[in-house]
Amino acid sequence: MANNRKSIYSALAANLLIALTKFIAGAFTNSSSMISEGIHSTVDTTNQLLLLYGLKRSQKAPDESHPLGYGKELYFWCFVVSILIFGLGGGLSVYQGILHIREPELVTNIFWNYVVLILSLVFEGTSLLISSKEFNKTRNGKRWWDSIVKSKDPASFLVVFEDGAAVAGLVVVMILMGIGYYFHIPELDGVASVIVGLILVFVSLILARESRSLLMGEGIAPETREKIIKLSEQDAAVVKTRNILSTYQSPEEVVLMLIIDFKDHLDTEEITQAIQRIRETVKREFPLVRFVIIQPE
Repeated sequence: MANNRKSIYSALAANLLIALTKFIAGAFTNSSSMISEGIHSTVDTTNQLLLLYGLKRSQKAPDESHPLGYGKELYFWCFVVSILIFGLGGGLSVYQGILHIREPELVTNIFWNYVVLILSLVFEGTSLLISSKEFNKTRNGKRWWDSIVKSKDPASFLVVFEDGAAVAGLVVVMILMGIGYYFHIPELDGVASVIVGLILVFVSLILARESRSLLMGEGIAPETREKIIKLSEQDAAVVKTRNILSTYQSPEEVVLMLIIDFKDHLDTEEITQAIQRIRETVKREFPLVRFVIIQPE
């Protein structure tokens, strides 16, 4: 969680520094793509605040109404962030771009636009390096895409995606704005805005997919299931593990239920002792499994 906050704070600082300058530059130079970039940075700033709020809420202690805690608050707010990126970031950028393609205006004072874009690229690039470095610490040698798909902590890669989309958008705007200005094709400024919007839509769909899966109760990986089955069946009292039910309450908390067939000759006390042994073994081997419910078959 500490690593998540570090990358989120760096992204928040970068977006706060550049959002206002983008809007000022866009209004001053009649650039729709700069306005789109300003919208992008504003949405990103809001997203970082929502992620920080989600992280704080997810660590709230269990109570009577939520006996398993509030861990899934993080997944909910990550899903909200993906919706904001889609609607406010992608949707408004595409709309702004289409308006300027239909009614193009030649960009003026392009020098100041490039000053803002280059500074933004430096800030966003720095934030991307920090968030990528923090995400690399969680990959454990896996490929990037495999790590994202298997990750149970969407906040860890959400900032990477946002920063990556920001850097890609800035590069697109710099290229198309320059070409449009040099060859007097003002429509390219609107095209750049549309491309920025489509990048954000693509990112939002990936984030929504991963957040939705976790919010709906995604369980442990198949290989982890197999290991837990072997651990439980190593106990002398167990005949067979009939089923495993699991769900991630948060990136650091798993609820696990085992349905186990115990040997017929065991009495209640022996079964209770076996349940305690299996519970301790599983929790010792898998620290993320905080709750282990064992149901005799």
